[in-house]
Amino acid sequence: MSELTLIIGNKNYSSWSLRPWLFMKHAGIPFGEKHIALYTSTSRNELEPYHSNYKVPVLIDGDLVVWDSLAILEYIAERYPDSHGWPEDAKARAIARSISAEMHSSFVNLRSELPMNCRRQYSDIKVSDAAQRDIERIRELWCVCRGRYGGDDVWLFDKFCIADAMYAPVALRFASYGISLSGTEASYVQSILKHRYIIEWMEAGRREHEVLSEFEN
Repeated sequence: MSELTLIIGNKNYSSWSLRPWLFMKHAGIPFGEKHIALYTSTSRNELEPYHSNYKVPVLIDGDLVVWDSLAILEYIAERYPDSHGWPEDAKARAIARSISAEMHSSFVNLRSELPMNCRRQYSDIKVSDAAQRDIERIRELWCVCRGRYGGDDVWLFDKFCIADAMYAPVALRFASYGISLSGTEASYVQSILKHRYIIEWMEAGRREHEVLSEFEN
């Protein structure tokens, strides 16, 4: 087997980079890590060889290049079937895929108004009605999944899976921006915040020197 390399952006800001990085770390899959600072004069040239439309993350596996967070996660789940990419139960697996796809394609207002920033802690943030609807939808999804499939009541399904990796950056946003949560949603955010690799990622993000003004509310 060739060694995997995951190309990621700034850890302080790049929520899409975090998703496959977190899952691969959790699953114990060995990989190399290459950091490309985003929105600099050299970013496009550094990303051009990977044909990813100048976006991160990108996974390199020998002569294969896979881009897009969800595509990378699906590839890893297939290549490493013991990684528990998706729940074993067919119905739970279908729901996990549904909410992961929804995270991938939706919640634009939440993502634009509350960008991920590991270094900042906000208070009294006012969000638009559209972003609030995104927040309520995510809270609903977490409650439904943990209520029906949560098992040990730590992750969204019986074990940590791709769905948790997809929603981990949202949990960080909720914590950073002081979004009001209770019960199931609040405990799920704590599960994410206590994850050893989330702690590692956030500490690395705080040590970065790059400041992207568009992500500094």
